[in-house]
Amino acid sequence: MISVKRKDGFSLKISRILREATEHKFDIYFFVPGELGLNTKVVPEEEFYYNAIHVQRTYFSDRPYLPLVHSRLARRGGELSSEQYRLSLSLYAYQYVIGLEQSCQELRNEKNDTNQTNIEELIALTQDILRRLRRNNPEDPTLRKYYANIDNYLSWFTEQRLLSLVAHLPRSGDYKTVKGLLLTVCDSEHAHREQQQYNSNYTTEALSRISNKMRLLRRLIEYPVTLKEKTRELGGGEEKALKAGVTAVVMTAMSLAVFEVRETLGSISLLVILTLALMYALREVFKDDLRNTLWRWLRKGRPKWRRQYFDVNSNQVVGRQLEWFDYRKPAKLSEEILNARRANISQKEEIIMHYGSHSRMLPIRFLSGYEQTRETLHLDLTLLSKLMEKGSHHVYQLKEGQVSRHAVEKRYLINLVTREIQGQKPPVIQRWKLVMSRSKIVEIEEIIGPGTTKTATEAQTSLVSTEENRASAKG
Repeated sequence: MISVKRKDGFSLKISRILREATEHKFDIYFFVPGELGLNTKVVPEEEFYYNAIHVQRTYFSDRPYLPLVHSRLARRGGELSSEQYRLSLSLYAYQYVIGLEQSCQELRNEKNDTNQTNIEELIALTQDILRRLRRNNPEDPTLRKYYANIDNYLSWFTEQRLLSLVAHLPRSGDYKTVKGLLLTVCDSEHAHREQQQYNSNYTTEALSRISNKMRLLRRLIEYPVTLKEKTRELGGGEEKALKAGVTAVVMTAMSLAVFEVRETLGSISLLVILTLALMYALREVFKDDLRNTLWRWLRKGRPKWRRQYFDVNSNQVVGRQLEWFDYRKPAKLSEEILNARRANISQKEEIIMHYGSHSRMLPIRFLSGYEQTRETLHLDLTLLSKLMEKGSHHVYQLKEGQVSRHAVEKRYLINLVTREIQGQKPPVIQRWKLVMSRSKIVEIEEIIGPGTTKTATEAQTSLVSTEENRASAKG
């Protein structure tokens, strides 16, 4: 299943887990209101692809205990290099961070009173996972450096996430009790970092300095588990061959036309010069039009980019991905996508933007023990926000005999439909409503209705709902 989260400003974070199947197909359809005037001239396909679409792949494991096994091997003098230890522990930390982010976000989004049981379970899992990590403190100074960076960041990040819960949870029900539980853990983690002397007094004196240091540690954690990539635009050779062929055909036609003019009008004269000038002008116009038309026909429906993924340590190719981005008409969409979109709203005036990918991964070249990857697709919708109108309009309301006027910001509804196919499994189709204004993405809501696929939520990255993580914490 796909998860779609709102990030800062106009950024969307679309995440999915690519499982053992080696072939994966993924499509995203944006149904944009026609009143925005969106088309290929306003936002060209290449401009949106390069400026708005950013893809990242990381290793993923549904066996969260594996990095700790590697850690114990390293501590006991097992055959494990520093790079393998760093990668293993970084993956463990990365999955913990992703799970804690998701769990805290789910608790913050709960509209009911604070659920003390969920908070207590979250706290117990975080403490147990961190305790297991700290039981495997390596003695080797080289490995100790990696461990200290990861432990420092996870301690700080845990404190920050729990403090964010305190700041955003509703002030009712069990709030006071929950607040006390959360603050106790925060104090404990703060004391742990001071005891270990992870950060100097100079660093901790200013929030900007400690925040920047932790951002750097986060990048150091993500680097070894993130696949390197190389993107290449397809069709370069074909475009050159087409340009040469069209030029050859046009020049041949022009040579024959010039010969006919000379034969018909005789020697050089003003009429001959004017006729040749007109022919050369027509040549310039029709040559470009002919080349562009043939190029669109030749590339229609074919992938436009190829992305290769490399393992950070071995530099071996571990996967390839073909990508598309284009504008579609409703008549060209499959019936399953139309069924997911139709619902209760007419889509006749909508402009449809489509991003598609077809990837083949090679799990046999992955790091030993890891057979899955996590893809994060960041979509920046700033280009669309620039087409939206500024300002607001007023709505009048009658309440208790008094008329009040309220300023309402103009908002636009964008429908997002995804389709994912892994291996030979049937397609999974999901739909979201995105409410946008000129200033930000206001709201994201998943819609379960006709045409969409509803299965059990993929919760492997959630600390509060993952059986594997629960078993790891208690093991």
